[in-house]
Amino acid sequence: MTQTGLKLALLGTTLLAAATAQAEDVTLNIESWRNDDLPIWQETIIPAFEASHPGIKLNFTPSAPAEYNAVLNSKLDAGSAGDLITCRPFDASLQLFQKGQLADLTDLDAMANFSDVAKSGWSTDDGSQTFCVPMASVIHGFIYNKEAFAELGLEPPATVDEFFAVLDKIKEDGTYIPMAMGTNDQWEAATMGYQNIGPNYWKGEEGRLALIAGTEKLTDPEWVDPFRQLAKWGPYLGDGFEAQTYPDSQNLFTLGRAAIYPAGSWEISGFNTQAVFDMGAFKPPVPAEGDDCYISDHVDIALGLNAASPHAEEAKAFLDWVGSPEFASLYANALPGFFPLSDAAVELEDPLAQEFISWRQSCASTIRSTYQILSRGTPNLENETWNASANVIRGTETPEAAAERLQEGLASWYAPQQQN
Repeated sequence: MTQTGLKLALLGTTLLAAATAQAEDVTLNIESWRNDDLPIWQETIIPAFEASHPGIKLNFTPSAPAEYNAVLNSKLDAGSAGDLITCRPFDASLQLFQKGQLADLTDLDAMANFSDVAKSGWSTDDGSQTFCVPMASVIHGFIYNKEAFAELGLEPPATVDEFFAVLDKIKEDGTYIPMAMGTNDQWEAATMGYQNIGPNYWKGEEGRLALIAGTEKLTDPEWVDPFRQLAKWGPYLGDGFEAQTYPDSQNLFTLGRAAIYPAGSWEISGFNTQAVFDMGAFKPPVPAEGDDCYISDHVDIALGLNAASPHAEEAKAFLDWVGSPEFASLYANALPGFFPLSDAAVELEDPLAQEFISWRQSCASTIRSTYQILSRGTPNLENETWNASANVIRGTETPEAAAERLQEGLASWYAPQQQN
């Protein structure tokens, strides 16, 4: 072979190798309902992963949130779903796992980075198998107007007595509505009311798991006492709170007309762009000084593996990375208020988000009491708790009557609650 021929042969081999390598790149398609996250994935998450994992490409393909479950189920049934499935917490994803459409990820290395509470939204009822890697949670508490507090000489309250003392001072001054929350939509009364303050009474996971086991009932004092506190909220919510919608409450707070907002951390990004004043946050006040504190650190979003994916090994490499400190930091800072669920310590750039996540250091985390197992029957405990919480705040149902109604409804279909 001539020298020129040899060079051409070598060049051809090199080009063929390069073409083969390029052809071997695997593209993983990701299904999700978070279409508002698209820029975060395209600009931050995907470039970071691909830089450290040559040969694996990511394609984030979200659906409209309201359509996601139906679209995903159709794709899975047709065999056209993506390799990676963004998982809603609890029953919707559990059903996909039970149908064999989500793979078992129990033995994935990254699962060692998550607590049982963090994995609870994507585990079987007995906790023996986990099928999605937890990505983020939302934390409940109270956001307040720092300028209003400074003006009135107030400090964030630590106990329930201090909480009502602060509300009384704000009301007496008259400049601000003490708290912005309505009962028109009902879910806020339960989500930012009952589920916000309740864990301090039923002791977080201890009470939640006891309710599932049937060893505690919704008529026990630790479950009625949060309603008793809610029954005192009405006078501090401003005129016409009964007809006030969720957006109304958001506007009252961000426009500076209310001093406190019973909140979930998902509000942070929106409030940062809308409020013209400095904000702070305080955790749900404990019933008495010296009591242990508990926070609703509710699991929200995770990522699973389509059991039919032809690229399972590459997908697992990505899922291990999703469970890493690098991903936790990237995601949490790109989307303030959605907090990593791994054990890794993450420093957040947003001061309000950092305040919320700091409570994990001093308080025990739990999830909303109605979300796992207890809302599978009729009447649905989650929806009934919305109505009961709103009624108690409005004063149309006593705390005791609300608790009795919820207990009767749960016991009507849930066997562990039918025991004496």
